[in-house]
Amino acid sequence: MTMKKLYILRHAKSSWDDSSLSDFDRPLNDRGLKSAPFMGELIARKQLIPDVILSSPAARAKRTAELVKKAAGIKADLKFDERVYEASPQALLHVVSEIDEQFASAMVVGHNPGMEGFIRVLTGKLEPMPTAALAVIELDIDNWSSIAPGSGTLETIIRPKDEMKSKGKAN
Repeated sequence: MTMKKLYILRHAKSSWDDSSLSDFDRPLNDRGLKSAPFMGELIARKQLIPDVILSSPAARAKRTAELVKKAAGIKADLKFDERVYEASPQALLHVVSEIDEQFASAMVVGHNPGMEGFIRVLTGKLEPMPTAALAVIELDIDNWSSIAPGSGTLETIIRPKDEMKSKGKAN
């Protein structure tokens, strides 16, 4: 049985400074611009490199995906899928079920509450996903099209604050 691996990344901290911007267009704030590359470096160090990245096209998710990809040195394609923006767990299941079978692992970059809900649907675990947090899920499936509720096991969640504290860099 070949397992699939799913990395679920919530976008980094976004800015609310410009009230004229739509939710979709909100950029990352300074903390987000620091935590996204920080997470990218951690992803590289822990060798959690996906074969493909699917991201919400919203500005904060798109920038997070770009910064993580660059900092981690990920060669995988970065694809934007508007269905990931404000997606429900069921919508995320559908998006992931369509991933090309050539990929053994994939990263989805998106938003709460969908991300937390998606983890719960896949693993049965309710885990807080603060901004820039990464969940690593081992899927007990041969094909992406077989993804279903309960088909995943949560391996780990990496939260930037916890990692920074352990390095003595709490912000």
